[in-house]
Amino acid sequence: MSEIPVKSSPSKISHRKRYQQILSTFIKHGFGYALAKLQLKRSFFPIPPEETPKTEEDLKSRAVHFRLALEELGPTFIKVGQILSTRPDLLPPEFIQELTKLEDSVRPESWEVIHAVLIEEIGEELEQVFPEINPIPLASASLGQVHSARLKNGRSIVIKIQRPNIESIIEVDLSILGDLASLAERTPWGERNHPVEIIDAFAHTLRNELDYYREGRNADRFRENFTGDERIYIPTIYWEHTTRRVLVMEELHGIKITDIAAIKEAGINRKKVAHNAVSMIVKEILEDGFYHADPHGGNFFVLQDGSIGVMDFGMVGELTSRDRQSLTRLYINAIAMDAEGIVDELFRMNAVPPDVDREGLERDMEHMLQKYAGLPLKEMRFQNILQDFTKLVTRYSLTLSPDFWLLGKTLGMMEGIGLLLYPDLDIFAISEPIVRKLRREMLLPKKEWMRYFVRQSMDWEEVARLLPRTTRRLVERIDQNKPLDINLIGRDKEKKEVVHGLNQLSFSILIASLVLAIAMLLPIALSNALVFIPIGICVIGILAIFVWLALSSFRNR
Repeated sequence: MSEIPVKSSPSKISHRKRYQQILSTFIKHGFGYALAKLQLKRSFFPIPPEETPKTEEDLKSRAVHFRLALEELGPTFIKVGQILSTRPDLLPPEFIQELTKLEDSVRPESWEVIHAVLIEEIGEELEQVFPEINPIPLASASLGQVHSARLKNGRSIVIKIQRPNIESIIEVDLSILGDLASLAERTPWGERNHPVEIIDAFAHTLRNELDYYREGRNADRFRENFTGDERIYIPTIYWEHTTRRVLVMEELHGIKITDIAAIKEAGINRKKVAHNAVSMIVKEILEDGFYHADPHGGNFFVLQDGSIGVMDFGMVGELTSRDRQSLTRLYINAIAMDAEGIVDELFRMNAVPPDVDREGLERDMEHMLQKYAGLPLKEMRFQNILQDFTKLVTRYSLTLSPDFWLLGKTLGMMEGIGLLLYPDLDIFAISEPIVRKLRREMLLPKKEWMRYFVRQSMDWEEVARLLPRTTRRLVERIDQNKPLDINLIGRDKEKKEVVHGLNQLSFSILIASLVLAIAMLLPIALSNALVFIPIGICVIGILAIFVWLALSSFRNR
């Protein structure tokens, strides 16, 4: 195979120094073997031959060096590592475990540098807006740092300030990562995992995190979703002082949720806090479809009344209604130990390759479920189940969206916090009421039952209208001697039987659907008399189909 040169357009030439820094860092940490597979042009950068890790100890050592390399390369690569830690389908478990140790905590910028950013964003009236700002940061991360301050009215606030030039630094890195991902697409690993799509999704996430307007809107959306819920507190955003690079919000005074000793000393019920934390994330995922995707201990504080204050809304996940329904069905089938039902849902999610060994997948899924059979729900650990499921994903080349893996990582992290607070926590018992509620809505969406019925009726009317025509076309193809799996050329009797059988099959499906519609509507009809109208229509439809089938059978005798 000929070597592939690195792209060298004018915009790329200015990146050469950063390219070399990235490559030399990975080579220094023992990843020359991986870079060699990209077929980079040797004249661009000499890559020494390296051997792939052979033993488990080699793999663990490489995982440590991978984390160290990412930390050395700075903000963009730390974020890459954090995203990769949510993708056990892409990397070995040793790497995933090591990447979870990545902390987005770096040395803060000097106050002079940060003050200059504030002047640039807020203006010369900075001291009038914030008469008091603590120059020592409360926290410092790769994209920005947080300082406590006060408004003119004396209110305590925190100011999140973006690092200077961080956006341009990240764009250079994203450009280089895009180039390397394009080269990786040509490798066997790349053909399976599509690294360009991974980097594109990562770039989208990272650019969103750089927009503090967006983070503020996320906070407002969370606050709206938890309106009336006294267990969760979302700080106020001060929009009049917020810009794209400066976020101003209410300061929370509480205990870090992972500081068990302080929570105990304050006399706060840890079981209640654990329950609130887990029920919060389950509600966000299954009910709202909008969840906090970075639930580490530093982003949650226990307030004096036992409620949970939430911070940092830069990384969020979103789920469609269909996503939430799929998760609910997976949950229900898993609790029921129904391997076939889980596999059916994976097919519905388009997660299964066309050539999959379905029997093997169902058998291995059954074996996985049996591992947890008889185990009390409170002793089941979501993180363990996810690890076992990941093995099946790898073995059968299943393709699940990045959102699914981010969701899994989020639930696992929140479960870990909950268990730290209360070791007997039962995450499944906490989620059951929300799952039950969503299941009811899946059967018949609340306040939308009539629209749902009309839409389904129209769909089945379309099926009933098209199936006879499709059947006639099938007969025409038979008459014209066009290739079919079933050859009935010149056999008029058999052709009639096929047409008759297909018509009966199509209307049998229609009858079954109408019966199902009645079953779904009947519970609601008991409390709403108007619902008997569509039920009556279904009954009339069934009777009409029976009459048609009887007449059709009589004519075909």
